[in-house]
Amino acid sequence: MIVDKAIYAGGVRSDIDGDISDAFDLARANGDCFLWIGLYEPDEEEFELVKDELRLHPLAAEDAVSAHQRPKMERYDDTLFVVLKTLAYVDETSDIEVGEIMVFLGSDFAVTVRHGAGNPLGPVRKRLEEDKDLLKHGATAVLYAVCDEVVDRYGLVAHEVEVDIIGLERAVFDPRARDVTADIYSLKREVLEFRTAEDPLVPVLQEIVKGRVSECAGTREYFRDVLDHLLRVDAQVDAHNELLNSVLNAHLALLGKRQNEDMRKISAWAAIIAVPTAIAGIYGMNFTHMPELKWSWGYPVVLLVMAAVCVLLYLRLRKSGWL
Repeated sequence: MIVDKAIYAGGVRSDIDGDISDAFDLARANGDCFLWIGLYEPDEEEFELVKDELRLHPLAAEDAVSAHQRPKMERYDDTLFVVLKTLAYVDETSDIEVGEIMVFLGSDFAVTVRHGAGNPLGPVRKRLEEDKDLLKHGATAVLYAVCDEVVDRYGLVAHEVEVDIIGLERAVFDPRARDVTADIYSLKREVLEFRTAEDPLVPVLQEIVKGRVSECAGTREYFRDVLDHLLRVDAQVDAHNELLNSVLNAHLALLGKRQNEDMRKISAWAAIIAVPTAIAGIYGMNFTHMPELKWSWGYPVVLLVMAAVCVLLYLRLRKSGWL
């Protein structure tokens, strides 16, 4: 589905009437301008028009339709193909939803293809249209704006993950809390998915910042700022992963400690119960010549001794921390 299409000349937008073919013809007729077409989850038939106009490589066209690519940058003749992973944090489930944005960049065009609900590009286009100086750099301004939006969203997701980790830490050290082992593993899986999305983008931006992508020569300073933000997020994700390992180890250690405490309590109560059990066992052996059997205070004294020993054991075990 085509979300938006427009021609930009001198930083000013001009809307297009007609189909994609007319838009490309109009952009090529004017030398100092570029065309920006935004698509959302196009099917093969719809993207075939773009493919024919741009003479895209079949592999790049297949990637744009099927998605499920890792962040990367590839060149097909005069067209630069960049894939970025988008992230969206879901408050209700604490999950991270992953989508994709693909950018086809040429000297006079930029085609963005978005998959997934995260990172809609409408606000990006609006913000870019308000910055005429940036738009004058041409189609590379679109790539910068998309990268900047995606990386900024990474920072927001990283903050939400940090909040979840803090909540897990509190739950781990709360003796009344439930077992959070499954929650720790679930969040760790989300962090690893986060890392898979952002980490491969680092070398892509480094290639641009080092000046190895000629199309982005005029916007290297902008991409350097995006790379700085991405490296900061990358360090946060690594720290989150290590912190989750520490939280998991602490949780397992506390579980082991609580299990040991339970075993000590069970053993202590078993020791207390063993005293009356042993004495009662002796009286159940059918002896006929036991002095206390003929003594009227025999049974009360035995019962009193049993109670006294049990109380003394309870006090001693409680003092030692077993109860």
